[in-house]
Amino acid sequence: MRYEGGCHCGAVRYNVEVDLANPITCNCSYCQKRGSILAFTPAENFMLEQGEDSLTEYRFNTKTIAHLFCSACGMESFARGVMPEGTKMAAINVRCLDGVDPATMTPHHYDGRAR
Repeated sequence: MRYEGGCHCGAVRYNVEVDLANPITCNCSYCQKRGSILAFTPAENFMLEQGEDSLTEYRFNTKTIAHLFCSACGMESFARGVMPEGTKMAAINVRCLDGVDPATMTPHHYDGRAR
Protein backbone atom coordinates (compact mmCIF):
# COMPACT_ATOMS: atom_id res chain seq x y z
CA MET A 1 0.00 0.00 0.00
CA ARG A 2 0.99 3.61 -0.43
CA TYR A 3 1.27 5.83 2.64
CA GLU A 4 2.24 9.37 3.47
CA GLY A 5 4.34 10.21 6.47
CA GLY A 6 6.88 12.53 7.98
CA CYS A 7 8.36 14.09 11.05
CA HIS A 8 6.53 15.64 14.00
CA CYS A 9 6.79 19.30 12.93
CA GLY A 10 5.94 18.64 9.26
CA ALA A 11 9.20 19.88 7.77
CA VAL A 12 9.97 16.39 6.40
CA ARG A 13 7.24 14.73 4.31
CA TYR A 14 7.31 11.66 2.08
CA ASN A 15 5.15 9.06 0.37
CA VAL A 16 6.08 5.42 0.31
CA GLU A 17 4.82 2.09 -0.94
CA VAL A 18 5.53 -0.39 1.83
CA ASP A 19 4.15 -3.68 3.09
CA LEU A 20 3.24 -3.41 6.78
CA ALA A 21 2.55 -7.14 7.20
CA ASN A 22 5.93 -7.89 8.82
CA PRO A 23 7.22 -4.88 10.76
CA ILE A 24 10.09 -5.30 13.17
CA THR A 25 11.44 -3.92 16.39
CA CYS A 26 15.19 -4.08 16.93
CA ASN A 27 17.24 -4.28 20.11
CA CYS A 28 20.46 -2.72 18.79
CA SER A 29 21.86 0.08 20.93
CA TYR A 30 20.19 2.75 18.77
CA CYS A 31 16.78 1.24 18.01
CA GLN A 32 16.22 0.10 21.59
CA LYS A 33 16.44 3.67 22.85
CA ARG A 34 14.41 5.08 19.95
CA GLY A 35 11.51 2.62 20.20
CA SER A 36 10.49 2.72 16.55
CA ILE A 37 8.67 0.04 14.60
CA LEU A 38 10.33 -0.49 11.22
CA ALA A 39 9.16 -1.64 7.81
CA PHE A 40 11.53 -1.91 4.85
CA THR A 41 10.96 -1.19 1.19
CA PRO A 42 13.16 -0.87 -1.91
CA ALA A 43 14.51 2.67 -2.32
CA GLU A 44 12.54 3.22 -5.54
CA ASN A 45 9.28 2.88 -3.53
CA PHE A 46 10.19 5.91 -1.40
CA MET A 47 9.75 9.55 -2.47
CA LEU A 48 10.88 12.40 -0.24
CA GLU A 49 8.46 15.22 -1.04
CA GLN A 50 9.91 17.94 1.19
CA GLY A 51 12.54 18.53 3.82
CA GLU A 52 15.81 17.28 2.29
CA ASP A 53 17.46 20.45 3.62
CA SER A 54 16.02 19.77 7.11
CA LEU A 55 17.60 16.31 7.44
CA THR A 56 20.57 15.56 9.64
CA GLU A 57 22.37 12.23 9.24
CA TYR A 58 23.66 9.90 11.93
CA ARG A 59 25.60 6.67 11.29
CA PHE A 60 27.01 4.20 13.79
CA ASN A 61 28.55 0.73 14.03
CA THR A 62 28.90 -0.53 10.42
CA LYS A 63 27.74 2.86 9.08
CA THR A 64 25.59 1.17 6.41
CA ILE A 65 22.35 2.88 7.46
CA ALA A 66 21.91 6.64 7.16
CA HIS A 67 19.62 7.48 10.08
CA LEU A 68 18.01 10.72 8.95
CA PHE A 69 16.23 12.96 11.41
CA CYS A 70 14.61 16.37 11.24
CA SER A 71 16.93 19.09 12.49
CA ALA A 72 13.93 21.04 13.83
CA CYS A 73 11.94 18.43 15.82
CA GLY A 74 14.48 15.58 16.05
CA MET A 75 12.16 12.89 14.67
CA GLU A 76 13.62 10.06 12.60
CA SER A 77 10.75 9.14 10.31
CA PHE A 78 12.89 7.10 7.89
CA ALA A 79 16.42 5.95 7.14
CA ARG A 80 18.26 4.94 3.98
CA GLY A 81 20.55 1.98 3.61
CA VAL A 82 21.44 -1.23 1.84
CA MET A 83 19.97 -4.67 2.50
CA PRO A 84 22.44 -7.53 3.11
CA GLU A 85 22.15 -8.68 -0.54
CA GLY A 86 22.95 -5.16 -1.79
CA THR A 87 19.50 -3.73 -2.60
CA LYS A 88 19.12 -0.05 -1.72
CA MET A 89 16.27 0.36 0.75
CA ALA A 90 14.33 2.76 2.91
CA ALA A 91 13.61 1.87 6.52
CA ILE A 92 10.30 3.44 7.47
CA ASN A 93 9.40 4.33 11.05
CA VAL A 94 5.83 3.01 11.01
CA ARG A 95 4.97 5.31 13.92
CA CYS A 96 5.44 8.25 11.52
CA LEU A 97 2.97 7.09 8.85
CA ASP A 98 -0.27 9.05 8.64
CA GLY A 99 -3.36 7.08 9.62
CA VAL A 100 -1.49 3.96 10.75
CA ASP A 101 -2.15 2.69 14.28
CA PRO A 102 0.94 0.80 15.48
CA ALA A 103 -1.09 -0.67 18.36
CA THR A 104 -2.81 -2.93 15.81
CA MET A 105 0.52 -4.47 14.74
CA THR A 106 2.53 -7.34 16.10
CA PRO A 107 6.12 -6.52 15.17
CA HIS A 108 8.69 -9.29 14.92
CA HIS A 109 11.78 -8.99 17.06
CA TYR A 110 15.11 -8.55 15.27
CA ASP A 111 18.25 -9.23 17.32
CA GLY A 112 20.35 -6.28 16.20
CA ARG A 113 22.67 -6.63 19.20
CA ALA A 114 23.92 -9.93 17.85
CA ARG A 115 24.87 -8.45 14.46
